[in-house]
Amino acid sequence: MENVTIFDHPLIQHKISLLRDKKTGTSEFRSLIEEIAMLMGYEALRDLPLEDVEVETPIETCMTPMIAGKKLAVVPILRAGLGMVNGILALVPSAKVGHIGLYRDEATHEPHEYYCKLPSPIEQRTIVVTDPMLATGGSAVAAVNFIKEHGGRNIKFMSIIAAPEGLQRLHEAHPDIQIYVGHLDRCLNQDAYICPGLGDAGDRIFGTK
Repeated sequence: MENVTIFDHPLIQHKISLLRDKKTGTSEFRSLIEEIAMLMGYEALRDLPLEDVEVETPIETCMTPMIAGKKLAVVPILRAGLGMVNGILALVPSAKVGHIGLYRDEATHEPHEYYCKLPSPIEQRTIVVTDPMLATGGSAVAAVNFIKEHGGRNIKFMSIIAAPEGLQRLHEAHPDIQIYVGHLDRCLNQDAYICPGLGDAGDRIFGTK
């Protein structure tokens, strides 16, 4: 899958191992999610377009590259995706932030939209969709569908942990987007949880049960 990047950086792998540990508390878990998102974002944003602008240094005036075009859009899938936003904003503080709210049917595990708010003009922006867990792929596929329906074109999807089933589903549904995964786990269990995974990312980020 040419459009899929699975990270092997030691820092990312180390921090994901800390995330997995059930003894890792809410505050540390939240910080780790942000740090991993920033490390992944550094690589995921390497193809942002540049343009030369005039800058006056203490020595002279020069032409030097800066990010071109409309500001980046970060679009977390609520609610766990929110945990990754500050990591991206640390790299690109001027980025705009949208939100997509989905809930999963407990019986069918299929996603349903309850909220969608995207920065305008979305079609002129590089869009980074964040969700720490890519499990069945249903929410990811639905979120990208909504963004495309609103005119989004240049879309990247960032997930810290993915199951093979979800990665395959997202890739097949949207072969034109770039997918970034921190670690590819073994499988989904019968309850559609990633194994070995890290539990419920939203609960662990926000300290809820």
